[in-house]
Amino acid sequence: QVQLVESGGGLVQAGGSLRLSCAASGRTLSSYAMAWFRQAPGKEREFVAHISMSGDYTNYAASVKGRFTISRDNAKNTVYLQMNSLKPEDTAVYYCAAKYEFRAEYDNWGQGTQVTVSS
Repeated sequence: QVQLVESGGGLVQAGGSLRLSCAASGRTLSSYAMAWFRQAPGKEREFVAHISMSGDYTNYAASVKGRFTISRDNAKNTVYLQMNSLKPEDTAVYYCAAKYEFRAEYDNWGQGTQVTVSS
């Protein structure tokens, strides 16, 4: 079991930037694919970004493509989400998730960090 703790959320103006961090403990992240999800009030949780175990492959939700960048530093056991050109509709609780190499689902989740983008 890997424990995940998100940080870096906060209040920003539209057009601004934030970098979220997801620090892992208990296990090294080298055997986990990682992803970011988000959930706005009254809405379902949605996928934001994914990164492979090695960091060589990424994919993004269409709504954030070109604005957000997911990255990882396995030596630091940390995953990042760089968010640029933020929009009010990006406001949500952002969750880090881990998927073990041989599992089909993300079954390790952080507690979430709030991102609020003002107009």
